[in-house]
Amino acid sequence: MSSDTVVILAAGRGTRMRSATPKLAHELCGRPLLAWPLEAARAATQGRIVVVVGPGDGLRDTLEGWCDHSGRALELAIQPEPRGTADAVAAAADLIDRDGVAMVLAGDVPLVGPDVLRELLQAHRASGAAATMLTAVLADPRGYGRVVRDDAGDFVRVVETKAAGDADERELAIAEVNTGIFAFDGGALLDLLPAVGVENAQRERYLPEALAILRKRGERVATLAASDPAVVLGVNDRADLAVVRAEAQRRIHERHMLAGVTIVQPSSTTIDVSVEIGEDSVIEGCSQLLGTTRVGRGATVGPHSTLIDALIGDGVGVLHSHLERCEVRDGAQVGPFAHLRPGALLREGAKVGTFVEVKNSDIGAGSKVPHLSYIGDADIGEQSNIGAGSITANYDGVDKHRTTIGARVHGGVHTSFVAPVSVGDDAWTAAGTVVTGDVPPGALAVARARQRNVERYGERRGTR
Repeated sequence: MSSDTVVILAAGRGTRMRSATPKLAHELCGRPLLAWPLEAARAATQGRIVVVVGPGDGLRDTLEGWCDHSGRALELAIQPEPRGTADAVAAAADLIDRDGVAMVLAGDVPLVGPDVLRELLQAHRASGAAATMLTAVLADPRGYGRVVRDDAGDFVRVVETKAAGDADERELAIAEVNTGIFAFDGGALLDLLPAVGVENAQRERYLPEALAILRKRGERVATLAASDPAVVLGVNDRADLAVVRAEAQRRIHERHMLAGVTIVQPSSTTIDVSVEIGEDSVIEGCSQLLGTTRVGRGATVGPHSTLIDALIGDGVGVLHSHLERCEVRDGAQVGPFAHLRPGALLREGAKVGTFVEVKNSDIGAGSKVPHLSYIGDADIGEQSNIGAGSITANYDGVDKHRTTIGARVHGGVHTSFVAPVSVGDDAWTAAGTVVTGDVPPGALAVARARQRNVERYGERRGTR
């Protein structure tokens, strides 16, 4: 049974990024650059996915463990030297099925989507051609290979424009460009790859030359014009990455807004591609929703809030706060200026207020930690109130310990809970208390020095 193959070219050195990180491992809206075409290929076809990498380029760490939802893993091919796109495809030749369709695309063109790849695959099968090239018409085609056609409008060849002398003035005036995305009959591609030469200024083997060879052999080469010219936006340096990021972010915003989300100030709002947001939620300006963050319906985030891998329920409010790897359930309120660290859980209707930090703690339904407090490694029952300036002293210099505070507890201001300690349901703590022992249910804990006034103290010091 024949199988389609998607070959993603990722062996370029990316020296213009000026980075110790491989170019395709650089982040774009929550994914490495290479993950974008990988995800598009995964969604577009059930065939095998092959990534061509260079030896020792560090991309294997980025790709390690990647598989789609069905468990389909990608396969790697090694291009020993960066000798052009045709040479890169040749490195994957053993993994291409002669009887299937082979799609080829670059790893540094992240805005290609699954719809484009599906359309190319369908157009290729319908055309009966040996190869089909995706093209785009650009207002400014500088830097791209131009598509040369004959008087009948049929494809003739691609003229590269990377160096002076590659193309003449007439060819440079052509606005239709090669996107670097192709579909080939597998057998035709494998048969012609050895014939692709190095007749260009860079002395490299370019894949578009394979199309000209097919045409000379009497085979038909078809083209498909992309409706979205952004598919050609590639990344060679950090300036390119900024351009692509702006377009990717615009698309992410548009997708959420069309799904019923209000983004008050898109120009100052960052939302990663994997973020989920429910209807009627509002994202205020200068906010960042990153990683695998999920926001429910009718929530308000921001302004000036950062959520990283956070789970936010329906109707939650997050104001001027930083949340990471935590969960805030329906109706809870956070901020302003709160910090929820990993492992924090706010149950339904709970509140964490101004300048409060919570780490690895469970705040019960309806409970409040309103002001200026640190809650770490603690469990607080429902409907409790922790007074301003309170802390859980969870670290003894060697180990971390937990604090357990029951339901309906009334904590006085400036209470210190020295873990391990337990406070029973309906208990109270007096202001300024240092709790070092368990407090029974319903009891009042008072642990502070009794006030003593020293009369005429100022006179004795010689001051008034």
